[in-house]
Amino acid sequence: MTTPPRVLLADDHTLVLEGFRRIVEQRCEVVGAVEDGRALLDAATRLRPDLILLDISMPLLNGVDAARQLKKLLPDVKLIFVTMHADPAYVSEAFKAGASAYLLKRSAARELEQAIDSVLKGQYFVTSLLTKDLVTTLSAGQAGLFAQRQELTPRQREVLQLIAEGRTIKEIASLLNISPKTVEFHKAQIIFH
Repeated sequence: MTTPPRVLLADDHTLVLEGFRRIVEQRCEVVGAVEDGRALLDAATRLRPDLILLDISMPLLNGVDAARQLKKLLPDVKLIFVTMHADPAYVSEAFKAGASAYLLKRSAARELEQAIDSVLKGQYFVTSLLTKDLVTTLSAGQAGLFAQRQELTPRQREVLQLIAEGRTIKEIASLLNISPKTVEFHKAQIIFH
């Protein structure tokens, strides 16, 4: 008997995590569940899952930035985004960050099961709810528009997210283990970006 794949769940909504757990534990071993991007990095490093289900919109560190860091720490981990974001730009960023699958929270449970099966076989999966939009975007040549803008650095994105969450300069400095002056510098770079 083969051992079931080890799965880590990440979403900032407890009800969503419980729903994921019920679907996933029928075929996989759920090794943990976390509610923010920083906790995801810690848990993934400690638990070494085969597969991570994650949202894009999470506190402290968004899912796309967490994915970029996860792929550096655990290059073989498979990432399945399950999110409310249907915009093709989000889909593009998720796959650039290392996603193997992208589903919407309004996707059927069966699609999540199909996505898990696909990525464990080394394949990619995109929800059928996005197929038409993605084809339209790609055929119109719009996929490159998002990539053409000059991007913030990973640290600037972290600072920006924490500012958006209402954190003070001192809180941000403490969370990121940097000085308040460095936070102010990043804030200025974001503003003039």
